[in-house]
Amino acid sequence: MESEIPKVYSPESIEPRWARSWVEQKLYRPGEDAVRPRFCLVIPPPNITGSLHMGHMLEHTEIDILMRWHRMRGDNVLWLPGSDHASIATQMVVERELGREAFPQLPPGPEAESTWRREGQRLRRAMGPEKFVERCWRWKEASGGTIRKQMERLGTSCDWTRDRFTMDAAYARAVIEVFVRLYNEGLIYRGKYIINWCPRCGTAVSDLEVVHEDRAGKLWHIRYPLEDRTGYITVATTRPESMLGDTAVAVNPSDERYRSSLGRNLILPLLGRVIPVVADNFVDPKFGTGAVKVTPAHDVNDYEMALRHSLPRVEVIDQEARMTAQAGPYQGLDRYEARDVIVQDLREQGLLAKIEDYALSVGTCQRCKTVIEPRLSAQWFMKMQPLAEPAIRAVDNARIRIVPENYKKIYLDWMNNIHDWCISRQLWWGHRLPVWYCDACAEVIVARDTPAACPKCQGQKLRPETDVLDTWFSSGLWPFVTLGWPERTEDVKRFYPNDLMIMGFDILFFWGARMIMMGLEF
Repeated sequence: MESEIPKVYSPESIEPRWARSWVEQKLYRPGEDAVRPRFCLVIPPPNITGSLHMGHMLEHTEIDILMRWHRMRGDNVLWLPGSDHASIATQMVVERELGREAFPQLPPGPEAESTWRREGQRLRRAMGPEKFVERCWRWKEASGGTIRKQMERLGTSCDWTRDRFTMDAAYARAVIEVFVRLYNEGLIYRGKYIINWCPRCGTAVSDLEVVHEDRAGKLWHIRYPLEDRTGYITVATTRPESMLGDTAVAVNPSDERYRSSLGRNLILPLLGRVIPVVADNFVDPKFGTGAVKVTPAHDVNDYEMALRHSLPRVEVIDQEARMTAQAGPYQGLDRYEARDVIVQDLREQGLLAKIEDYALSVGTCQRCKTVIEPRLSAQWFMKMQPLAEPAIRAVDNARIRIVPENYKKIYLDWMNNIHDWCISRQLWWGHRLPVWYCDACAEVIVARDTPAACPKCQGQKLRPETDVLDTWFSSGLWPFVTLGWPERTEDVKRFYPNDLMIMGFDILFFWGARMIMMGLEF
């Protein structure tokens, strides 16, 4: 019996069968020989939280064309696939799912989303870390394979036998190995500094995860009375709620207007705390009135001024962006509720000189769009300059080429001005820091395996660190850990360093620069 060839191409009846066949035949595994030229690219690991978007489609098409071309040239080709655990994104998705299960009757919309996220957070806390992490793993198994299924359906020519996940057991061991080595080299340390805090996600975020938006704001001019009641100094601020944490007012030493005020004391409005007037070259005499409030626990520049002048640090805004006990009568108010009440109280006491319209650059969380709160917080940091220097040289001498060329300058500018990286996150899903604290002698223990006792006092009451690592810490190891590092595997010998990486320009620093630094270090 003869069958006609369909007049119209029907991809749904043909492509899935062949795509499945290619995977089952392991068609895209590289050969074992070491004679042929090799060509290797590891996929920028998509987050397990979603589906492919148009950026992935463009990227994967470009990669697939190159992989097939190199195979046709006779090269030994490896395109290694995988996915990233995406700490913040996954935690948000699972929280929302918990909230939606609790309130399934709500019709989709902004109000429902707000309720699902709020209730999801509450339910997560009620579950506790262990049960929530179990729930994340179940979600990953049920939903995290969506992108792989889509890639298989598209016929991307990956070697699926090498598929990796940033929290698989071998990968987790490699992350611990890197942390311990960097700590032992003095490149990882713990300290209390000003960090970017997201009140919605409940975690520190790095500078790269803060998106700045231009918004219309206000500049409030507030009178700070001199202690002897002979006058006052007017201070301009965009955040009147933070004034409750002021421990000084600063002026530029060359500013003649305030020369007679140097060394004198002021009364902090509303709280009555006595604070000094200090001279600091950081102050711009042209901003506002030329006198600025110094709030060391809630501003990075003020924190540096406090170090120079030995000023105390008073924390008045907590991790939920509510006012603390140090805020006196404003304790418990949300930061913006407190702003309204404070401004009204200043007005009633005759301490509000004027209000001006003022354009602001407001930092928001990349994930949830909440306004970031600068906070003084104990976190883990990584020294970046020693790692950046060889990564700068590698691009300067063309050992690594960045295409297009203009991004080389952008890369070098960022790397030459790099700051230490806050790598700890107050999340439950992710790589737990391999750190323990001895309650008996306060020793900090960093180890590859859970210690049985404190090496300093032999105490056995050891408290594990609850923070997890920033997702970009583990994904920065992707090109060599996926090949089996720290073991000196055949894959590492044959395919590292990779020949090419293709990524969106927006992750050149999140991922690209960090892969270069980690690869050169390890």
